[in-house]
Amino acid sequence: MRSLASARDDKKTMDFKDLEKANLERCNKSFFGINEWSPTDWATALAGECGEACNLIKKMRRGENIDINEIGKELADVVGYADLLATRLGLSLSECVKDKFNEVSDRVKSDIRLS
Repeated sequence: MRSLASARDDKKTMDFKDLEKANLERCNKSFFGINEWSPTDWATALAGECGEACNLIKKMRRGENIDINEIGKELADVVGYADLLATRLGLSLSECVKDKFNEVSDRVKSDIRLS
């Protein structure tokens, strides 16, 4: 099996583990404790950000001039809230993504895996 290693160029990539640590620390210090919101609260925030990204994409499809970087910002919010939801549930988003990616690779008989 082929494994995709994280060939890192620190100026262009980041590690999910770095996000998990920084996101939790910022949440606890600058907003409120991770456990002050229920999983439902975090999921609702996640859905809201996903909706904002989808709304921009819908407008773009309709022919409106949408800055693609604005969509990128909304997608970044989606990842941030997904990470906080996973943390609130006691999960590691990086492990969840890796495991699911590899599960799909197995299902479609792909030799591309995350390690």
